[in-house]
Amino acid sequence: MPESHDNYIKHREIQFCELNPDPNQAQSAMLLLSDVEGVHFLDVAAPSRLRISYDIRHISLKFIEEALTEVGFHLSSNLLSKLKRALHYYCEETQRANLCCAGTDGKNREMYINRYERASHGCRDQRPPHWRKYL
Repeated sequence: MPESHDNYIKHREIQFCELNPDPNQAQSAMLLLSDVEGVHFLDVAAPSRLRISYDIRHISLKFIEEALTEVGFHLSSNLLSKLKRALHYYCEETQRANLCCAGTDGKNREMYINRYERASHGCRDQRPPHWRKYL
């Protein structure tokens, strides 16, 4: 009996820490994840809670949350959130191993490029073009 594609779609909630300078972390994360391959649905349930649906063959919750953490988002660290997170990571890792899914390095780069383009930062060279070739 062939396996349904619905078995590969995961529906999760990402809970963010409420004690953060950005009160709308879920909205910011939604904008960041909207262009990532494998993410099918994003919805802000609360300012600190994001609903997400994604295809396990392309991306995993562990990758999504690690990438969000590296970019500067703060995930909830209460005991229940940590237990749910660990269970989801283990189940998805096992399922991806059984499906022989490859790593997600390309998506990681795509997400960081997207973040870099949207962020306001001081990483631009302020010197005039004719001075840039000198020290």
